[in-house]
Amino acid sequence: MTSQKPPILADKQHSARSVFQPENLIREARAQKGIAPAPVPPLCVLDPDGDIVRHLRASGAARPAEQWACYHSEMDLFALAGQEIGIVGCAVGAPYAVLIAEQVFASGCKLLVSITSSGQLAPLGPTPYFVLVERALRDEGTSYHYLPAAEFAEADGALLDAAEAALAGAGPPIRRGATWTTDAPFRETEAVLQRGREMGLAAIEMECAALYAFAKARERPVICLAHVTNTMAVNEGDFEKGAHGGAQDALRIIERLAALAT
Repeated sequence: MTSQKPPILADKQHSARSVFQPENLIREARAQKGIAPAPVPPLCVLDPDGDIVRHLRASGAARPAEQWACYHSEMDLFALAGQEIGIVGCAVGAPYAVLIAEQVFASGCKLLVSITSSGQLAPLGPTPYFVLVERALRDEGTSYHYLPAAEFAEADGALLDAAEAALAGAGPPIRRGATWTTDAPFRETEAVLQRGREMGLAAIEMECAALYAFAKARERPVICLAHVTNTMAVNEGDFEKGAHGGAQDALRIIERLAALAT
């Protein structure tokens, strides 16, 4: 009996051009919605939890991005560090995060930053704190459509060094480390978590491996941060992110990273 590759690894042809292109999807969305072509800001942010977006809207700092033609998400605009920034809330999970990433770059983005909440694995201090993600374990499906099989998806080293330098003294605690990306948060068994701790992984989240695989395959600059906020809600009162759901700390980080998009 011959063994067969699982579908996630079969016939991917990673160097081949996709028939379905994000630029074409944006073109059709603009035509159907009557949106004139115009670029999104150079710096765009993914906010999987939506806490940053909700904070910006509640404070009156956000307005809709009329030029954003995406069928299945909303982008808000806000001013920070002397520039306009685009942000998409609730882009949670690897497939959705990369779906949005493809479209923001097709719409003129120059740098994408993702700030996702995550569960603590190997402790780097008392929660909450942020991990500047160097690499992410590929325990999801999206990354395998962009890169050949490997254990980790790696960040661009030079870009991460620049981000680390920009974030020095930003205020919120920031560490540098590796994470575990999963598609199934409610299948985080004790065996899975213990393996992650033994590997020295700082946190478990749902987007970073896919975003870094996309970034490498498509040659796009992406920076991922994991906001370590919880220990998988094992104890009551977990998931405390800080003031305004951690939005103020996240905005301090975005402000420091904004210079990298100019």
